[in-house]
Amino acid sequence: METKVLKLESPTYQEVIEKGAMIIKNGGLVAFPTETVYGLGANGLDQEAVCKIYEAKGRPSDNPMILHISSREMLKKLVRDIPKAAEDCMDMFWPGPLTMIFFKKDIIPEKVCAGLDTVAIRMPSDSFARNLIEGSGVPIAAPSANTSGRPSPTKASHVLEDMAGKIDLIVDGGPTEVGIESTVLDMTVNPPMLLRPGGVTLEDLKALLGEVDVDPALLGGKPKEVLHPKSPGQKYKHYAPKAECLLFAGNLKNVAKEVDKRIKENPNKKIAVLATEETLDLYREKPYLMINMGSREHLQEIAHNIFNALRECDEAEVDLIYVEGFSFQGMGQGIMNRLLKACGGKVVLGL
Repeated sequence: METKVLKLESPTYQEVIEKGAMIIKNGGLVAFPTETVYGLGANGLDQEAVCKIYEAKGRPSDNPMILHISSREMLKKLVRDIPKAAEDCMDMFWPGPLTMIFFKKDIIPEKVCAGLDTVAIRMPSDSFARNLIEGSGVPIAAPSANTSGRPSPTKASHVLEDMAGKIDLIVDGGPTEVGIESTVLDMTVNPPMLLRPGGVTLEDLKALLGEVDVDPALLGGKPKEVLHPKSPGQKYKHYAPKAECLLFAGNLKNVAKEVDKRIKENPNKKIAVLATEETLDLYREKPYLMINMGSREHLQEIAHNIFNALRECDEAEVDLIYVEGFSFQGMGQGIMNRLLKACGGKVVLGL
């Protein structure tokens, strides 16, 4: 299969929408930008089309997908009940990087939900994404447009690297805005439960809803085995670069000293360090690759740069990646969630 790449430029904007919508209607696959990361989209009401997503990504069959919609009217056709708390979240955060889990109607194919009685749904704030959904006339099932387990794509070039020859079309809309996937909130329980942190923070949700439970795995506790995950990212290793990745948490001066020590102990290894604006001068040993992820004063910038930094490490073919940790507050929770998964839970604590 030849994978076409179309740039999202003003003179051809409508043509790109029409081309993408036609592919979706005909059961094909389109990678497109959202405000979070690039999604790999198919007709969310077509079981055969959804199966193509699993095949292209190499995605485990029990890992559910998110349906993307363009209106609340579309939502009503897909779910059995919309709790008051969900209505409040829609008023505040939709369109935007918040996914909510509802009890589904039978119209949704089993493959979208991995056999569950629930479905994850969001309304993206990216105008092209919503126009593509509207033009297709169906909800679009769209996990991140990467090979399963790899860092999520924040640029069209990332998608092409993983999906060339596997999908019909890549729409190049430039770098995505948020850079990490949406927050996932389970609305089928009371109080609602945060399953995945993202662009809408736990503090944002608590300010609106009051009580919000948190998946124990996000708090560092030992979670129960997730046999049937309700949300992407709960069960499997995600966002992993090709090299071994290690996360360092604690006092930043001590982190830099420990990283320096490990660089010195591994003179024959290509080592990458993912640091921040405030810590660059703390390192005394020069790694093979030093990446500045941005300022700790602007965690949105850090979130925007994480996946691109991990893919830079892949391109440089490094042997080891050392990453600085962050606070679990606000956007930091989403950042740490992605970094912990990228490192396979390997953390050096207490520095």
